[in-house]
Amino acid sequence: MCLGVPGKVIEVAGNVATVDFWGVRRQVQLDVVDEPVAPGDYILNHVGFAIRRIPESEIAETLALYEQLITQAEQDDLMAEDVRNEIAGARGDRRAVD
Repeated sequence: MCLGVPGKVIEVAGNVATVDFWGVRRQVQLDVVDEPVAPGDYILNHVGFAIRRIPESEIAETLALYEQLITQAEQDDLMAEDVRNEIAGARGDRRAVD
């Protein structure tokens, strides 16, 4: 299963955004996102591409769900493991993803 990881857009330059993922800033491509993105928006990132802008009404719920997955799931929970790997990938820790 593949999941996206939510992050807050800090800056947009053309089709590239600088996005904050739990304190780690990475550049994300905006080529396939479904609507314009601006600083302050939240996006769902998958392997370096924003796949959609998270509507403002869903941001708090989405972040809370991911926090719960990260902190409360059992170590053998496959969804939590996938989220942890996506975050590790955003942080540039390739060993955790491979």
